[in-house]
Amino acid sequence: MIALVDYGSGNLRSVFKALRHVGAEVRIVRRPEELRDARAAVLPGVGAFDDCIRALERQELLGALRAFIASGRPFLGICVGYQALFERSEEFNSCALGLGLFRGRVVRFREQPGLKIPQIGWNQIEILRPDCPLYRGIPSGCHVYFVHSYFPRPESESIVATRTVYGEPFASSIWSDNVFATQFHPEKSQRVGLRLLRNFVDLAGD
Repeated sequence: MIALVDYGSGNLRSVFKALRHVGAEVRIVRRPEELRDARAAVLPGVGAFDDCIRALERQELLGALRAFIASGRPFLGICVGYQALFERSEEFNSCALGLGLFRGRVVRFREQPGLKIPQIGWNQIEILRPDCPLYRGIPSGCHVYFVHSYFPRPESESIVATRTVYGEPFASSIWSDNVFATQFHPEKSQRVGLRLLRNFVDLAGD
């Protein structure tokens, strides 16, 4: 069973349907104890960093997610669920502290002539770590779907799995041991996104 964390994110249902489409048994979880028997967990996200962190805190899920990740089971963060893994965000003068699993902060795209912020639409990923199991069978240079104005800037380049350029290069996904996270939306990325989710489900043995 894959636990899909529900803290009020707007894209929960689309992630649920995409995981079911690739054959996963999915359970929507809202409480810490509901993570206990999960083989893997997915933290989706649409919206603001602070809203995500505060909702997880209210539901007593921050510590539970740290414990889940420490157990070695596969974890996937999507969009704001990716950003939440870092220490803090610059979004709207954010005050909330992230999960702090990785050093770094979430920053906004720099204003540039002709650059539309947020980035909404398809863009390419350059796969920097072809050994990452999430990208098995996925070619470098393929297109995935983004909706965001902010992105994490990891202090360690060693965790960066893919890079994308939108006015500037940024880490569009990361991988460290059992933790995977993407700034793009696999559930909206059609064939490529479904393959990525299938690879994640395979890691869970679901």
